[in-house]
Amino acid sequence: MQVNIADLAANAGKKAPFSFERDAASFDIGAADYRIEGTVAVLGTVSYTGRRYRAEGIIRCTKSFDCDRCLKPCMEAQEHPFSEDFQRTDDGAVGDADEDANGFTGDVIDLSSLVRDTILAAQPLSKLCKPDCKGLCAVCGADLNEGDCGCDRSVLDPRLAALRDLWQQRDE
Repeated sequence: MQVNIADLAANAGKKAPFSFERDAASFDIGAADYRIEGTVAVLGTVSYTGRRYRAEGIIRCTKSFDCDRCLKPCMEAQEHPFSEDFQRTDDGAVGDADEDANGFTGDVIDLSSLVRDTILAAQPLSKLCKPDCKGLCAVCGADLNEGDCGCDRSVLDPRLAALRDLWQQRDE
């Protein structure tokens, strides 16, 4: 995922479009609890601001995972916007590198690590099939999204157990 920026250096403000599509497996993205499936599409532009090159665009991919609540396998289309600055580091200017910009040499900016890092950083902590997933019954294990199972799932505060015992003794 390399963008040639040779034509941009003479034209500050000019934007050069780019688009890439690459197999998700080549990014080594994934964890024990999810995978990025199929292809990763990257669309965007690179512009020269006079001192830096700015890459802006959107990353599209598909994530497969098991829902944290109901344990069903799910697929989710994701879109991740990005905007990142790059600065040439091979121009001989010592100590002029900016900490806020990514360095590159030559006339090519490689976006592979930017794409990988953007996808990884954008993953939510919880993986749900839908925001209102009801999960599984703690008593019988039934999927509560398909209907109520009828189990008594009320949880009593253990600090009130003595009161519950007194109440039951009164009824006896």
